[in-house]
Amino acid sequence: MIIAIPHHASPAPSWVRSLPFLAVLLAGLWATPAAADFRLCNNTSSRVGIALGYKDADGWTTEGWWNVSSRACETLLRGTLVARYYYIYAIDYDRGGEWSGQAFMCSRDKEFTIKGTENCLARGFDRTGFFEVDTGEQRAWTVQLTETNEQPPKLPGIPGPSGPPPGAPGAGFPALPNNPGNTPSGAPTAPPASSPGPKP
Repeated sequence: MIIAIPHHASPAPSWVRSLPFLAVLLAGLWATPAAADFRLCNNTSSRVGIALGYKDADGWTTEGWWNVSSRACETLLRGTLVARYYYIYAIDYDRGGEWSGQAFMCSRDKEFTIKGTENCLARGFDRTGFFEVDTGEQRAWTVQLTETNEQPPKLPGIPGPSGPPPGAPGAGFPALPNNPGNTPSGAPTAPPASSPGPKP
């Protein structure tokens, strides 16, 4: 005859019972926040060079060059965005052409970080027209650079197979010209004519 005797575990010490709570607490301390970066995706068949302009607590800064391969993305700024407006200048290394605008900032041919947007030529820099990107005060933003003949995917809530007709206000991705070097009229890329100023 076999007799089964139930095993009664003795109560665990209080510190052992609190281990699950402690594990959850420690996991929360080491959790990383979701990425909140400013990124650019090159959806073209060419390699492109990217320069970026922005205003932070220290004033205006322009930086370059990020070399972005065809069909690749690059993080230009890491962390939560500090401004609503950012400025991009891009050149097509393989086919020529550029994505530019009317916000003139300082740049140069070699890698650079330049403070200030005034007197570019007198300071030995080039004066380059950047196009404006309005992030709408989002914490993160990705700019999509596209070919001249490409249409962006249909955007939710916008009529038509791929949004407004080409050349119409709002056509293409926000703040991006549809054609490199040729900003369509009415596109939201008309930043200040000389140097960017404070935004309302």
